[in-house]
Amino acid sequence: MIAECKVEYVGRLTAFLPMAKRLILFKSDGSVSIHADDRAYKPLNWMTPPCWTTEESAPEDSDAQAVWVVTNKAGEQLRITVASIDHDSSHELGLDPGLVKDGVEAHLQELLAEHVTTLGDGYTLIRREYMTPIGPVDLLCRDADGQTVAVEIKRRGEIDGVEQLTRYLELLNRDTTIAPVAGVFAAQVIKPQAKTLANDRGIRCVTLDYDRLRGTESTEFRLF
Repeated sequence: MIAECKVEYVGRLTAFLPMAKRLILFKSDGSVSIHADDRAYKPLNWMTPPCWTTEESAPEDSDAQAVWVVTNKAGEQLRITVASIDHDSSHELGLDPGLVKDGVEAHLQELLAEHVTTLGDGYTLIRREYMTPIGPVDLLCRDADGQTVAVEIKRRGEIDGVEQLTRYLELLNRDTTIAPVAGVFAAQVIKPQAKTLANDRGIRCVTLDYDRLRGTESTEFRLF
């Protein structure tokens, strides 16, 4: 839906998007996200499942057409006040085959699962491709202290990978059977901006040596 709207978030903090034209996505899993015409990798605000949407009557002293209230099980809310609707359509996308990783990235996941102590002494693997409501996290592990750790693996670590892991952690930490869940962002190369964002969010970064994981020596020349 494309609509002129304002959005209020009420929960652990308060946030407000003033009236403007935006894209609103209502997905079949119940999630709702509000997008501007930029920031391709992240919406302006969102509510992840489980959540539900109800409609309230617009205040009589306003020009609003509707007020939609999106609520999750923690009682947090997105209140979307709609002034006008430019476009409204519904589409059935069917089953999605999921993300197909390239050969190196898929092999990195397989190798790291086999040699999970690369992440730290005492690490053990719980499961590969641990499913969340928004997709599978590459590895779910347990560290030496018994804490659950979610590991996202990339060939090249960039900001969007950190954002992806952040969303996984938000959902995983709602599961009382495994929370608290820490995060590890693992890649062959991690860009400085991604490291900065990961550190700011309490996510540990690990640089992977593909040749070492395969049990081979690098062919690059070395001084020592």
